[in-house]
Amino acid sequence: MPNEEKFKGFQAKPLIMNIKKGDNVIMLSGKDRGKKGKVLFIFPAENKVVVEGLNLVARHQRPRKEGQRGQIVHKERAVNASAVQLICPKCGEPTRVGSRKVGKNRVRICKKCGGEV
Repeated sequence: MPNEEKFKGFQAKPLIMNIKKGDNVIMLSGKDRGKKGKVLFIFPAENKVVVEGLNLVARHQRPRKEGQRGQIVHKERAVNASAVQLICPKCGEPTRVGSRKVGKNRVRICKKCGGEV
């Protein structure tokens, strides 16, 4: 590639995510479109989030001890942060997130009602 030298040693910075752990979100795409859940984990480097009860995949688990049976366990998989949207705790609507400076701190605000998230 002609531009390989240009990107040599390049490392992407973790994105500043508008979604935080514990936020209530709605899925915008995929098999769980329209379902709501709570964010369990965030991965800023990959721009992904894990939402409770959404994007479940079946994992086949082998028996660990003799006499124990194997089973199928359903686990949450990470989804791209762009596939979820924050639900405002004040107005209860899915909304975009803005920010405002209050003193020295940055505060997230709801773009629909203007309330603090």
